Amino acid sequence: MAKLSNRKVAVIATNGFEDSELTSPVDAVKEAGADVTIISTEAQPITGKNGTEVQVDTTSAQAKADDFDALILPGGTGNADKIRMDEDAVKFVQDIFAAGKPTGVICHGGWILTDADVVKGRTLTSFPSIKTDLKNAGATWVDEEVHTDNGLVSSRTPDDLPAFNAKIIEEFGEGKH
Repeated sequence: MAKLSNRKVAVIATNGFEDSELTSPVDAVKEAGADVTIISTEAQPITGKNGTEVQVDTTSAQAKADDFDALILPGGTGNADKIRMDEDAVKFVQDIFAAGKPTGVICHGGWILTDADVVKGRTLTSFPSIKTDLKNAGATWVDEEVHTDNGLVSSRTPDDLPAFNAKIIEEFGEGKH
């Protein structure tokens, strides 16, 4: 039996996502048996920085955290900056964290966590340019390939994807924290 069968994983992204930071974790969790839903600000397909087009399954206004077991937040500066200004996406993230559901965040994807106000007292890593934002939001920042803090899995860049993917599969398999 697949490690993540019967697990529903949400991915929140919009145009300008870092292609590999969305496609690689999605492929990894699907291969482990998860059902993946792509959530964006609008219903039309989204395009990554390097041209990867991804179909959107539902909008952030329609998505409900109760329908999912875990969350992936890919990076990409434009993606991360736009998605954190979407009130529905921010509320979704808050609801995922309030329910103790595991979350994988990579690169600039952590920006939305500051707007959702869910990193106080947490330790995580990210692309170095958002370190100050995370620290100002109450997080402890570390420079590690992958860091896990009570179901929150974080990594810095696409170079960290193998470790990130392995760790999200493990944490998503464990379920609520």
